[in-house]
Amino acid sequence: MEQVASARSAAGPRHLHARPVAIALALAFGIAAAVPASAAGQALAGQAGQAALAEQAEQAKQAERAKQAAPAARPWLDAALPADRRAALALAAMTQEEKLSWVLGHFGSDFANKTKRHPAALPYSAGYIAGVPRLGLPALFETDAGLGVATQAGPTPRGRTSLPSGLATTATWNPALAYQGGAMIGSEARASGFNVMLAGGVNLQREPRNGRNFEYAGEDPLLAGSMVAAQIKGIQSNHLIATMKHFAVNAQETGRFVLDARIDDTSNRMSDLLAFQFVLEQANPGSVMCSYNRLNGVYACENDYLLNGVLKKDWGFKGYVMSDWGAVHSTVEAAKAGLDQQSGWEFDKSQYFGGALEEAVANGHVPQARLDDMVYRILWAMFDKGVVENPVAEGGAIDFAANRLVSQADAEEGMVLLKNANSTLPLKSGARKIVVIGAHADVGVLAGGGSSLVYPVEGNPVPGIEPLTWPGPVVYHPSSPLKAIQARAPGAQVIYHDGLDPVAAAKAAEGADAVIVFAQQWVGEALDAVSLALPDNQDALVAAVAKANPKTVVVLETSGPVLMPWLDQSAAVLQAWYAGSGGGEAIARILFGEVNPSGHLPATFPASASQLPRPVLDGDPKNEKVRFAVDYHEGAAVGYKWFDLKGHKPLFPFGHGLSYTTFAYSDLKSGQQDGKLQLRFKVTNTGAVAGKDVPQVYVAPLGMKWEAPKRLAAFEKVDLAPGASREVTVTIDPRLLALYDSRSKTWRIAAGSYKVLLAHDAADAGARTITVKLPKQVLNVNGKPLK
Repeated sequence: MEQVASARSAAGPRHLHARPVAIALALAFGIAAAVPASAAGQALAGQAGQAALAEQAEQAKQAERAKQAAPAARPWLDAALPADRRAALALAAMTQEEKLSWVLGHFGSDFANKTKRHPAALPYSAGYIAGVPRLGLPALFETDAGLGVATQAGPTPRGRTSLPSGLATTATWNPALAYQGGAMIGSEARASGFNVMLAGGVNLQREPRNGRNFEYAGEDPLLAGSMVAAQIKGIQSNHLIATMKHFAVNAQETGRFVLDARIDDTSNRMSDLLAFQFVLEQANPGSVMCSYNRLNGVYACENDYLLNGVLKKDWGFKGYVMSDWGAVHSTVEAAKAGLDQQSGWEFDKSQYFGGALEEAVANGHVPQARLDDMVYRILWAMFDKGVVENPVAEGGAIDFAANRLVSQADAEEGMVLLKNANSTLPLKSGARKIVVIGAHADVGVLAGGGSSLVYPVEGNPVPGIEPLTWPGPVVYHPSSPLKAIQARAPGAQVIYHDGLDPVAAAKAAEGADAVIVFAQQWVGEALDAVSLALPDNQDALVAAVAKANPKTVVVLETSGPVLMPWLDQSAAVLQAWYAGSGGGEAIARILFGEVNPSGHLPATFPASASQLPRPVLDGDPKNEKVRFAVDYHEGAAVGYKWFDLKGHKPLFPFGHGLSYTTFAYSDLKSGQQDGKLQLRFKVTNTGAVAGKDVPQVYVAPLGMKWEAPKRLAAFEKVDLAPGASREVTVTIDPRLLALYDSRSKTWRIAAGSYKVLLAHDAADAGARTITVKLPKQVLNVNGKPLK
């Protein structure tokens, strides 16, 4: 769920190295007062929760009775039947009123002092859709989002486990970890009474200042699609419906309700849409959420090209399309264009899929068959994902200690060692004085803002930081890097300085055996970064401390790329992202070498904003009602492809990541497997400690042109002991070797020679290479050879 809210915050009582504290958030809607932090695990009690509990109890009884009654009386409850047959049987048994109840969703919290939440919704939840108890069909209880079970506006937040940011998970380049994280947050959603999780987000990072990049999965369609697909599979392993979002080309928050994203079909199919296509093929999510923006002049949630043409017809999506909260603008147009469910109608101007849809169907403006299809798709997802056979109930047991370790493992593998001059890291034993500076590292690690925010089980250790209202409050997870560092250096004097005064911080750093400066940038939904520079004079802080002590290590808690004018003066830089519930412990384990860093960048870090396709962010954050267009003239050349195409040298390239050991590649060979290009190579750990590496395979055409000089075509995460080697085999999806032809809706591989590069990152000058020859091949819209 994407809250649409506004607030204008003045200076707050606590300092935050995030951005100037006067934050203008003029948006179309307002949200109720922000949720204060409190001890989690605390019941969302009172009368507000009683109706939801009663609803769930009744559903459990209905489900038990349904098992006894099926299949004779209610054959759609026969789990032995395929989901499509069950959906058709259930649909045929419904009244028109029951059908209409499935296509209108309600917000799970009081909204903007205008409406009260549906009494059966779980308190402070993303949404609720009424079920049909007489047919044994449960209601849908929706929760945000990709990082864990979130709480929307209300006085008593659910304390739950937070994964690191989506970019951090993607930086692991390890789909198995993404699956484990998805399974973990899915289990907490089930235990919290939810059967729909509004995750995961796969919008490509076209704009590094985008306030929601931390929820997403980077700039490459193969990497993003593979990682988000794994998370969705993990979520749905709990018999929940997961949601692929935001469909499509939703690349910035500034003007998100009004902007017109302009991109041609061919470029879209080879970039943003290809990432979504990979997720759909690999994970089969039950639902898709259409986005706020317009695409080539038409709102995404009433865009026939997107919803009917691409998603349902071309890709054969069988589930249902839900709207983003506040993204519906019509009844007839939206229904006929492929929208199946209006979510959180309170955020829209009207109940477009309420009485208006009922009348439109009665008058023939929307065919009855279309309404039936809308409901059928929802039912299909419920049956296919096991929602009906596995009813949820609030109050399930959650092992927070075990789940925190899942989050911590994700954080450890996703942190990227950007620089490590003279082997500064890992920190050496025997240090007598360590100075830790800045970013509230004494108490916790920063989280991103907005509807995806997961509140800590133990409460927010740094309350009162502005903005207190949407997309705040600003929250820290109480996993203290300082305490974790102290635990690993019992013989050292470990000092903390808040970093507010660069001169005083530099003085404290003098003579220390190690200095660790924590720098941060807070952003969130509805709030793009003002620039790529660290806010609140933090660049001056890092520069002053590094000048005072050349052993300065910088730990970055940021949503994504930032500029680093102090890079040459610092000894080491660790990109920690938003590190989640176990982030402080994860950071310390990396710093002290208990864990060998193995994260690699899922997005290019530019050296300056002038290198970007749009050096200045489009739109006016102070006037969100003025419509404007964003011309994605770079087409499919997103991220590293743009940098290659233009010859720009980034600060750090896509795929970059250092280790405490070294790896070598050899024996690169090619072959064919079922008509697809297959590559084999050897990876060897040539260093002295165990470590994980990410060999990356890029392909570059010779004698022809793509949108950019090369594309990522395959990758693998490899875990090796010192001196050990492993043979790796990867198979290339043929679409990554082709150009898309919009007229014929085919992927076309040109006959000719192609260079294959086995590289450590997208700018690896020492990459191993071979040349392969490929025959001409034509593939259908889904990448299958045409006969």
